[in-house]
Amino acid sequence: MPEGLPAILSVVLAIGVRAMARRNAVMKHLHSVETLGSASVICSDKTGTLTRNEMTLRTIVTASGRVELSGTGYAPIGEAVLVPDADGDDDEALLVEARLVLIGGSIANNATVIEQDGQWVVHGDPTEAAFLVASSKLGEVPERIGHYERRAEAPFTSERKMMSVLAHHDDRAESRIYTKGAADVLLGRCVAQRHGDEIVPLDDVARARITQAVEELSAEGYRTLGVAYRVADEGEAASPDQDVEHHLVLAGLVGIIDPPREEARAAVAAARRAGVRTIMITGDHPATAQRIATDLGIITEGARAAAGVELERLDDEALVDLVREVSVYARVAPHHKLRIVDALQRDGHVVAMTGDGVNDAPALKSADIGIAMGITGTEVTKEASRMILGDDNFATIVAAIHRGRIIFDNIGKFLRYMMSSNLGEVVTVFFGIVLAGVLGLRDTANPDALVVPLLATQILWINMVTDSVPALAMGVDPEIDDVMARPPRRPDRPILDRPMWARILFTGFLMGAVTLLTMDLFLPGGLIEGSESFDMARTAGFTTLVLAQLLNALSSRSAAQSSFHRMFRNPWLWAAIGLVVALQVLVVHVPVMQQAFTTVPLTGMQWLVCLAMASVVLWAQEVVKLAQRGWVRRRPEAAADPVRP
Repeated sequence: MPEGLPAILSVVLAIGVRAMARRNAVMKHLHSVETLGSASVICSDKTGTLTRNEMTLRTIVTASGRVELSGTGYAPIGEAVLVPDADGDDDEALLVEARLVLIGGSIANNATVIEQDGQWVVHGDPTEAAFLVASSKLGEVPERIGHYERRAEAPFTSERKMMSVLAHHDDRAESRIYTKGAADVLLGRCVAQRHGDEIVPLDDVARARITQAVEELSAEGYRTLGVAYRVADEGEAASPDQDVEHHLVLAGLVGIIDPPREEARAAVAAARRAGVRTIMITGDHPATAQRIATDLGIITEGARAAAGVELERLDDEALVDLVREVSVYARVAPHHKLRIVDALQRDGHVVAMTGDGVNDAPALKSADIGIAMGITGTEVTKEASRMILGDDNFATIVAAIHRGRIIFDNIGKFLRYMMSSNLGEVVTVFFGIVLAGVLGLRDTANPDALVVPLLATQILWINMVTDSVPALAMGVDPEIDDVMARPPRRPDRPILDRPMWARILFTGFLMGAVTLLTMDLFLPGGLIEGSESFDMARTAGFTTLVLAQLLNALSSRSAAQSSFHRMFRNPWLWAAIGLVVALQVLVVHVPVMQQAFTTVPLTGMQWLVCLAMASVVLWAQEVVKLAQRGWVRRRPEAAADPVRP
């Protein structure tokens, strides 16, 4: 075994993890890099990961029509365009209703939007901030909000999917409960609807019309929320342990858009090309989730989304069947994420899961790679995860998988290099002794003495310099093969698999053979007649083995690509090769080094002979790679399970 392997492996992993950290992917454990490169599924949140998390309220739907708001982001700049229904409702009624929607959504709200250094900054939930920004675009709304005093709150929960606030209006001497939440859930708590200055009962026709509006907004990619209210009873308070969300009056619906990240679609495509499936998990309406997922390329047009209520009805085996087919999950609770992860793992997948809330911690812990959000994530999720996203960006996850595959690729490269090089030394020493008579490996000064082809000091030199320095440089090798064109590596597949062992054995025996033949070339007798001294022949064999290992380093960069493909992309490797060659020249030609390593000077022609013999290792591997590429071209299906590097 190469004695430098543990140190080189740790250094290479550390360098790779640092490179990931520079790309905002912080790995908490070095060994997680291997798991990341094997990921076959990414389960991702939508908001802030696949989208920009810049919620913008773009439309308000009420009983009298729609109000379209212009502007993007959190700057309170934009205009309102009133679009009354065709049945003759006037603008005034629509304006009253729209104002009430924004008043309710801004009071049942815990966010703040402030300007800092010319930038509008949100503190709190971006969805709630969208109401505050929209309120500034519709006249008189901020002033009317100022008349209310908040007195109690029933906070949002993922189970209720809504929040309520008790607010008192001094001028009216009246308290109201304002509720904001998922439109389809909130509708079930409403008994009436605001129509201009009047309150009208909600009949089946009105409910169907509102449900249709929710579906239409969701199909357009909007996140839909409803706003409702009622006059509070005397002494009533909004609190988590008191049900106040009943007999509500629906003020209207809002459509909030969260634009997809520009780089997310390309990242989803890159993941698919790498055989990594993307699954989107969100609390949004299924139609909204479908629209966003289709726009991002996660699913094709018409593919369905599964809702949390559907997951509740399925047992574990049925859920495994579902996750094979469905890649979008909407209206899910945190415990659904854990079930989805477990189902995917039972189906044989290596799962990467994102999360930011405290309730996401069990799913992150259960996933093979738990990924916490660095910006919006809680400390609990960061503790439960193996990786932290510094920018909460889905593209960073795919880039980290890419980097993880490159790192694992490089581990394979220097393993192949070090194992084959060490085997070359073993073959040289073992067969040099066993076949000494055949090869003429006899010291002419003492023909009866048993001699070894390589001395202990020479082997130590090879292990310390020739093995370690190029191997370390190969550990930071840039991408040579297209690692994202391969399917994920199976977790049960060993690093040193059969193809790699075959290549190691072939290269090691070939390296030992050319070393022994070089010595035979210069010695009297043996297979090839020579006339030089044994010290000179051993020096030539020693040099040939060193040069063969350096050429083996070039060939080990890829299992299939030619050594001349992207040959000069790694300056560190060429620096390592140059350093080893320079040191070998010193060992051969500097007197004090000659004494330490029992070497003699070589002529220029002898150096060329050593280089020519060493190059046999390179050319033989080129022939093998050429044959392998031809075989893959004749059998395209073989590319689906490529030879491991």
